[in-house]
Amino acid sequence: MKYSIVILCGLLVFSSYINGQKSNDTNPSKPNIVMIMADDLGGRDLPAYGNNFNESPNIDQLRKQGMLFNNAYAAPVCSPTRASIQSGQYPARVGIFDFIPGHWRPFEEVIVPHHEVQHLPDEIITIGDMMQEAGYKTGYFGKWHLGNNPNHLPDARGYDKAHVYAGGGYYHPKFLPAYKSNNNKRLSELLSDMGIDFIKEYKEEPFFLFVSHYDVHVQLDADSILIDKYLKKKKDPDYASNAVYAAMIEHVDKSVGDIMKALEEYGLTDNTIVIFCSDNGGVDNRFDNIPLLGGNSKNVYPEDHPLRYVATSNTPLRAGKGTLYEGGIRVPLIVRWPGNIVPGSTSEALVSSVDYYPTFLEIAKGKKPENQILDGLTMVPALTQNEFDPEREIFTHYPVYHHEQPMSALRKGDWKIVENLVTGEFYLYNLKHDINEMTDLKFSFPEKLTVMKMALQDWEARTNAQKPIPNPNFDVNKRYEWSKNPYRK
Repeated sequence: MKYSIVILCGLLVFSSYINGQKSNDTNPSKPNIVMIMADDLGGRDLPAYGNNFNESPNIDQLRKQGMLFNNAYAAPVCSPTRASIQSGQYPARVGIFDFIPGHWRPFEEVIVPHHEVQHLPDEIITIGDMMQEAGYKTGYFGKWHLGNNPNHLPDARGYDKAHVYAGGGYYHPKFLPAYKSNNNKRLSELLSDMGIDFIKEYKEEPFFLFVSHYDVHVQLDADSILIDKYLKKKKDPDYASNAVYAAMIEHVDKSVGDIMKALEEYGLTDNTIVIFCSDNGGVDNRFDNIPLLGGNSKNVYPEDHPLRYVATSNTPLRAGKGTLYEGGIRVPLIVRWPGNIVPGSTSEALVSSVDYYPTFLEIAKGKKPENQILDGLTMVPALTQNEFDPEREIFTHYPVYHHEQPMSALRKGDWKIVENLVTGEFYLYNLKHDINEMTDLKFSFPEKLTVMKMALQDWEARTNAQKPIPNPNFDVNKRYEWSKNPYRK
């Protein structure tokens, strides 16, 4: 009897071990995913990308531990990029191609298209929905800009926990749904707190956390001690060196550091992918030429000082936010994935904001939505093996007046074509030799122009990319007047 009990116990232990092994084989621990997005942070604003004025030690550390992308793209303004991340589709296909509710110049040469709906379309299965179905707890905190009605907010679009920034500035923020907070805390700190609370609550389960900062969006406002630090710092002659803007970058950097500390505290750093990115290029100046400073920082520079009107410089990239030139659509992207990414590595892969959805889909072993086209490609080969298609096509479409005329664009390899949607003209650039996009090569390479023109027009047709139409009320004397979008609700 004694030996029978011993044998039985042994069999039970062995059986438990085998079952455990089977469970681990079929359901390996899924990595957590933390995505931290800055707003309007340019492709050349970080020391990791060569900036000599701004400071971001925590993002620098992230870069040392992860992979930096030199050719990451997004839409030229906020809502389209956010729509592309949530849907895995190009903004043209989603139907959100401008910020919500949209820019409007009623007397311009053409009438720009408008959004059919002022929110992420209801039929979209969001990246949050997909991650939930894959067994993840999901959280979204910060700027949403895809609809403010209750049924359009992230907690109704695939996120278990969410608080969306709803105005009030950087020092008196409001949220939907309401969030009880310490009034002495800045917006960036509150978003970090929300993210850390989410990590603490779901540390025992796979989670997907999206922290979407409002920094470094205008109106620029930051901690006065940090501003003083940068006012006293030696300026970079090749960069704007705006002290308020630099301080705001440091606020975002602190958020990155605080979230990384929380992951370390709960023993999650080795099984968590951390992504840092921006939603579009940097703001070199406002399209309406009003001062960029606000709140307690509005008088940091005197009235005649140029830095009241200039936030940053995307040089050597051309132009900035609100354009389809490289300064408007090329963004910083750093990814940390322990055990899968070579620390301190750099990738030249062409990637886009539409790629996050299929990337997370693969990592989370999720289910692809049946009736939802995914325009993006998984970044996993680029991340884990630095393998990518050097001739990949990246499309952008911005059919509205903002910092430039309405345009559409395609990058393929080193070549880029830009279509002016007002004049119908095309421009051809070789980014390898002309990163500034100053030399139009269409007459030197007519065959290349023809091939890329056909590819762009085919994509426009496939995605139903909306284009402007002639304006019967065109007035050359009033064309630059801005007005409230008539479709704004």
